[in-house]
Amino acid sequence: MTRGLTLTLLALLAVTLPAGAANITGQYVECRTCDVYTGPCFANAEMNLSGHQAVLGWKVDKGTVDHVKLDGLSVVAVVVASDTLGLKQTGTARAVLIVDKKADSLQRDALVRLAKEQGGDLLKNVVAVQTAAIDMDLCPCKENGCARLKAGSAKVETRCIDPVHDKKCGNEAPFYPPLVKNVTAKAAVATEHGYDGKGFNQTWKESERRGAYVGSFEIR
Repeated sequence: MTRGLTLTLLALLAVTLPAGAANITGQYVECRTCDVYTGPCFANAEMNLSGHQAVLGWKVDKGTVDHVKLDGLSVVAVVVASDTLGLKQTGTARAVLIVDKKADSLQRDALVRLAKEQGGDLLKNVVAVQTAAIDMDLCPCKENGCARLKAGSAKVETRCIDPVHDKKCGNEAPFYPPLVKNVTAKAAVATEHGYDGKGFNQTWKESERRGAYVGSFEIR
């Protein structure tokens, strides 16, 4: 292989791989104020009326960002958008980031970079970065849809979707995909989802909403 071709391949890798991230794996939880597991008729009825808010959480099992080790640390993004999340936005979304209080200064910066890279446009406008204890775990259950997340003023608890009792029109499916990249997740029911902290001029609290995703993320 010629030196010129080698340099070209290295340049392409620099473009396609997340900046500074190396072999990161972990848990992921997402919850919105609209149903993500639903039928088109229900989704159409909610569009631009609900689903403007979300809580997104990453817990690193193993990996680094810019050579900073993040094993066991978490970061959470609370998002408020102008339109239903998952649709084309007519305005800029705002986000509050909550960083694990166990992280040192280098780790905090790396966790913020990780969330921004994965969240893309939704996390371009961060209005505040907070530090708090974060309790985030996926709980063993039959359909792997059970999780809990508590980070400062943000809270999410989920359960598996019941194929009988959680169907309302008979043709439900994951209507909206997860909001971030590099995620493998299953739709779930949020038994609790809310945020009552600072950073926005609004708070919310919901229960028994088919609006969650639970799973994992992986960056190679």
